[in-house]
Amino acid sequence: MSLIVYTDGSCRGNPGPGGWAYRIEYSCGKAAVEASGFQESTTNNRMELTACIEALAGIDARSSVVVRTDSRYITDGLQSWIPQWKLNGWKTKTKTAVKNQDLWQRLDALVQRLTLVLQCPLSFEWVKAHNGDPGNERVDALAKQAHS
Repeated sequence: MSLIVYTDGSCRGNPGPGGWAYRIEYSCGKAAVEASGFQESTTNNRMELTACIEALAGIDARSSVVVRTDSRYITDGLQSWIPQWKLNGWKTKTKTAVKNQDLWQRLDALVQRLTLVLQCPLSFEWVKAHNGDPGNERVDALAKQAHS
């Protein structure tokens, strides 16, 4: 079985009231699963991270997983920044603490669980926001609705 996971975060103000959402689509014809949530005072980046964390936390079967997000913060963080942050004790190149470290560490632990423990092929793909991708448009609407 393979899964396509769409995630998005939204914030009205930055910081401000925020929402996150995900949608999991199954290749086997099973109905898609959606969820969203709200935080009273947060940032857009925290909501993007929360959406990924919430989506991946619920995956417990060996499946091929593709996460589709319109957040370069997520894709760049997972594909480029995390390995160096871990080597540097969760410090940036300028030796400052990584912003949103608590969420990055939770997301990293979930990625490790999926890839190493459950042996799920896992990839992250960037999609252009507001470009007609139905899954991305859906999670965008859900995230905005969560903080409205």
